[in-house]
Amino acid sequence: MTTIFQHVAIVGIGLIGSSIARAIRSQSLAKRVTALEISPVAREAASRLAIADLVTDDPAQAIVGADLVIVCTPIGTYSAVGQALRGNLKQGAILSDVGSVKQAAIRDLGPLVPEHVHFIPGHPVAGTEHSGPEAGFAELFQGRWAILTPVPGTDPKALASLHSLWTAMGSMVEVMEPGHHDQVLAITSHLPHLIAYTIVGTATHLEEATKSEVIKFSASGFRDFTRIAASNPVMWRDVFLNNREAVLEMLGRFNEDLTALQRAIRWGEADKLEEWFTRTRDIRRSIIDAKQA
Repeated sequence: MTTIFQHVAIVGIGLIGSSIARAIRSQSLAKRVTALEISPVAREAASRLAIADLVTDDPAQAIVGADLVIVCTPIGTYSAVGQALRGNLKQGAILSDVGSVKQAAIRDLGPLVPEHVHFIPGHPVAGTEHSGPEAGFAELFQGRWAILTPVPGTDPKALASLHSLWTAMGSMVEVMEPGHHDQVLAITSHLPHLIAYTIVGTATHLEEATKSEVIKFSASGFRDFTRIAASNPVMWRDVFLNNREAVLEMLGRFNEDLTALQRAIRWGEADKLEEWFTRTRDIRRSIIDAKQA
């Protein structure tokens, strides 16, 4: 692979950050990879696993001289992260992120980005229910989408460089307007996580005897929900708080559909139920055909 950047700095070395670092190093996409991490436990793990050339809690050590800085921390930290980074970003550097609410990234990070820095928000639509440096792997982004949401006036060359990096890490890249991104992700990612947390939460309120049987006899559907609900709680707390309008709109639509299904079950409307399940099965098949299953 061709080197795309001289120095890439990763801010936050959890699942996504460590996977980016691993992918860059495995493909030699940058000559130097550094990581900024405030957690001593994560810092120790990242150093032990040699995920980056340098892992530190000092912004100057990690960021100064970097051509690309990628913020991989929960959305709720963006204002503090922006304050820590702004004095250490070199002229002409690219600042990006991986958060799943792009309007929040632009709101909280955007005003703190110096004029001499290219700010290009991004979001790799990839992940697992695991977290921490040990959970990352270089292949995480292969065959998955990476969405870039550039702000008006973004330098085309900077955008092309970031596009090339995600492509080299195995992603299919889409450029999208930030508000549209947040609307799409509200239904494809945020609402499913909210439903998963709710269903698993409901199970915890059952009587002890029933709860133990739910765990013992978990069918594939409940197992899938528990997998999703095991995701990073801080990250998802911030997602729902920062994309509340879009999530609430999609939740309202979901509640309307759920009420319609409830009525069909109550009144024994077999044709209506079968038609609904057939239509939703076709969506699943299209996801498989798109190789996103």
